[in-house]
Amino acid sequence: MADIAKIIEEIKGMTVLELNSLVKAIEEEFGVSAAAPVAVAGAAVAAEAAPAEEKTEFNIVLKEIGGNKIGVIKVVKEALGLGLVEAKSAVEKMGVLKEAVAKEEADKIIEKLKEAGATAVAE
Repeated sequence: MADIAKIIEEIKGMTVLELNSLVKAIEEEFGVSAAAPVAVAGAAVAAEAAPAEEKTEFNIVLKEIGGNKIGVIKVVKEALGLGLVEAKSAVEKMGVLKEAVAKEEADKIIEKLKEAGATAVAE
């Protein structure tokens, strides 16, 4: 017999999309409908997730430079207050550009990077 606790732990770690796929697969395999239990399970997952604090600080991560490397370097230089050499080095190594940034500031910098052709995210 399967270890039920292990299965439950595995389910707790799944995303909503993964849970949806799992439910559909179970319905197809066993010819059942899990409409009501899924709503209850979804509410339980939401209740567990609700107490988590909302993130207030983000790291700006450069994922791709794009075709306008010089423009991206200029944005990084201006937004982070770096010298030209430091900004160029930060862009070329990619990764985290700035740590512990407020959401609004992160969004502004990411928007400027996107306008320059780069791909960046707030993590």
